[in-house]
Parts: sequence; structure tokens; C-alpha cells
Amino acid sequence: MWIFLAHAIFRHTVIVTGVCVAFLFVVWMVQSGSVGRKNEHRNKYVASRKDEEEIRMNETFMKEKPVLPLLLSMSLPMVISMMVNSLYNIVDSFFVAMISEDAMTALSLVYPIQNFINAVAIGFGVGMNAVIAYHLGAQEHGKANQAATMGFVLSLVHGAVMMVGSITVMPVFLRMFTADERVIDYGIRYSRIAFAFSLIIVTSLAFEKIFQAVGRMKVTMGGMMAGCITNIILDPVLIFGFGPFPAMGIEGAALATGIGQVLTVVIYVVIYIYRPIPVRLGRKYLTREPGLIVRLYSVGIPATLNMALPSLLISALNGILAVYGQIYVVILGIYYKLQTFLYLPANGIVQGMRPIIGYNYGAGEQKRVRQIYRITLTISAAIMLAGTIICLAVPGQLIGIYTSNPDTMAAGETALRVISIGFIVSAVSVTSSGALEGLGKGIPSFVISLFRYVVIIIPAAFVLSRVFGPAGVWNAFWIAEGITAMVAFVVYRRAVQKSSVGRTVVSNGENTQK
Repeated sequence: MWIFLAHAIFRHTVIVTGVCVAFLFVVWMVQSGSVGRKNEHRNKYVASRKDEEEIRMNETFMKEKPVLPLLLSMSLPMVISMMVNSLYNIVDSFFVAMISEDAMTALSLVYPIQNFINAVAIGFGVGMNAVIAYHLGAQEHGKANQAATMGFVLSLVHGAVMMVGSITVMPVFLRMFTADERVIDYGIRYSRIAFAFSLIIVTSLAFEKIFQAVGRMKVTMGGMMAGCITNIILDPVLIFGFGPFPAMGIEGAALATGIGQVLTVVIYVVIYIYRPIPVRLGRKYLTREPGLIVRLYSVGIPATLNMALPSLLISALNGILAVYGQIYVVILGIYYKLQTFLYLPANGIVQGMRPIIGYNYGAGEQKRVRQIYRITLTISAAIMLAGTIICLAVPGQLIGIYTSNPDTMAAGETALRVISIGFIVSAVSVTSSGALEGLGKGIPSFVISLFRYVVIIIPAAFVLSRVFGPAGVWNAFWIAEGITAMVAFVVYRRAVQKSSVGRTVVSNGENTQK
């Protein structure tokens, strides 16, 4: 009976997912389809004078408001929502760890693929965000609408491909890192449900980046928080069972996540319809213009690779650490769960910075671009200083959230203290990479991430582990952060100087023609 009910819940959730996606297509078609006149009339009714004034204000406030208050107002909603999201990650892992340490190990092994799906969705969304913000800053609204629409459609294509691909490769992927059939079984059961929601994930993140590009950070905060809180509430209910809900185990954790993501999408769609923004989606904005698509991917692909590189890093480090025992794979997985919580405030600041710096770059405000970067770097460094203090002060308590194994706690405490040495200096690479993405300079941003996640840390971890064992892997983290910070500083300065010279030449050429 319980098994039947569990399957029924999953079936109905998949149906809800399909309905939501179909609803999105209906909304998109209605915006510019055969019923355009009715829709136009409805929009005139919905867009009250207050809405129109708000839209006009959104057109210029990113280059007129003082930088620090502007950055805080744009970033704070993202910091809050991302902190709630990090709390979800901790709570989700906490309940999964209560099932067994094997379940927690499975979650750690599945994480790189989950991170890859998010990387593609967020990375391409960053490309959408940068292009939309740039065209809004340049007062090119038609091109901004085209960028949003084409980006949205391409995101759906990405989601469909990843859903099929990730579910297909998961069994083989898990067997690359463990021979424990129980861990493999947990991983397959979790991933099949979690990855079935890939289309919803990319839809949610595409809307998120569109709202962020026009400065509607509170909307994304509300959507993300609603989804995360729903997930947190449903986790224990679906994992352990409550009332009419069966105890679904690790599948319940995956299903709770999916339901939360569906709710986020529904909120975004409703707000998009009833609270007009300067950017619209519609069939009439579909274009085959190569230049626009190239710009989306020129930022989106490097940003995706930036996001996907941690998955490559984690997989490589899992392979290095697996030689010394499963306990170290668990510790690495726990660290990355904690890292999500520690780094998200800084990442929230960077997310708030991207549309601002892109808008001002499009508007030709070079002085504000430099000011935005400096202030963001200072705030990020302060956040990472706080994270360092916490990790040095209470590492045992942090590791103890996920495991009660004394050996795991002792080894994890040492690992966390060593890794945290590089937190403060990492603010340089995080801020520089995010600023370059906002400026539409995907390749220099990718170079920074390549140094941070591959070029330095993987060889260093491999060599040092042969000399110092697992401790060598932990030391490779701060070594890589220090070297990457120097690289990031040089790469950012060169990219910005080259950009300034290019814009000056173009400006002088226009003046000469006049």
C-alpha cells in the first residue's frame, strides 16, 4: 500500500511538472500570439500608473543611485535567499545522513552531476543576464527582449538534454568511484527522481536571471525562499513518513527538492504575468540573428564552465582521496556542503553586482564600473573573513552536523581548518570572475576559474597527497587560492583596460563622424 502511494505521489509530481512547463509555453504564446490584442488590453489594465512609473525607474536607477546603497539593495535579497538555499542544503544533507552514512556518501557522489546541471542552467543564465543588462543600459529594449526570449528557449533545450543524459549515465558514473552496491543503489534511487526535474530547474533559473537583469531582486528572493522553505518542510515528511505520507527514504529527499522547485517556477510565472517588467518574452522576439546567439553563448559557455569546473574538481579529488578510504570522500562531501553555506553570501553580493556593472558598462559609465568592482571586493573579503573565523573556531561542531563518527569528525576538523586558510584571498578571484561575466567578458572569467579549479589545485593535490596523504589535498586548497588571486588580479586589470581603450576608440570615431 505504501509503495503504491509513494509511486502515486511521484507520478502526480511529474504531472504537475508537465503542467507547469505547458503553462509556461501557453503564457509565452499568449504574449504575442493570435490573441495578442486581448493580451495587450489585459496588460494595459494590469500595468497601472504605479507599474509604469516603476518600469521607467528601473530603466535608469542602476546608473543614478549611489553605488554602495544600490549594491546593497540589489545584493541583500540575493544574500538572504541564497542563505536560505544553503540552509536547505544543510538540512537536506542532515536528514539524509540520518538514514545512514552510506546514503550520505551516495549524496556526495551524486553532487557533481547535480552541480553540473545547475552549472549549465546558471552559467547560461549569467549570459542572459549580462546581455539583457547591457542592452537595457544602452537603451536597446528590442534587443533585450530578443536576448531574454532566445535565452529562455535555449535553456529549455539544455534542460531536456541534461534530464535524459544525467539519468542515463548515473549508474556508470557511480561505479567509477565506489564498488559498494548499497551506495550505488542509494545514488541511483536519489538521482532518478532529482534529475527528472531538470527542465523545471532550468526554467526557474532562466526566470531568475531575467528578473535579476532588470533589478527585481526581491522577486527572485521570494521565489527561491518559497521553494527552499517548502523543501525544508517536506524533507522529514517524505523521508521518514508522516500521516498519509509514506517513508520514502532517500527518494523522499529528491522528491521534496523537486516539489520546491516547481513552486518557485509557479511564483515566477504568476509575477511575470501580473507585475510587468521592462523585458518581455514572446514569439515575435525569436530571432536567428547569429550575433545575439553568439553573445549569449560567448558569456554563457565560459560561465557554465566556471560553474561546472567544481564538479570536475570534486570528481578528481574524490578519486585521489578514495585511495585512502571512504571516510575522506565523506569529509570532502561535507566540506562542499558547508562551503555552499560559507560562500553563498559572497556569491549573493556578486550576483547583485552583475546586472549593475553590466548596465553601467552598456551605458558607458566607466568610473562607476571601477567603483562597483572595488566595493564588491571589499564586502566579499569581509564576508570570507567571517567564514574563516567560524571555521577556525568551531570546525568540530560544523563537521558534527553531518556525522557522529568520531574518526570522521576528527579528520574533518583538521581538513576544515587547513582549507579555510585560503578563504579571504579567494575573494579576489570570486569578485573578478563575477565582474568579468557582468561585463560580458566570458573568456577572461573562465581563465580565472580554470586556474582556481583545475590548473593549480588538481596537480597540487595529487603531488602533495603522495607526500603527506589526505592532508596534502587539504593544503592544495589554500595554495591554489593564493596563486589564483594573483592571476585574477592581472587578468581583470588587462581585460578592463583593453575594454576601456576599445570603447574610447569607438567613441572618438563616432564623434569624428559627427
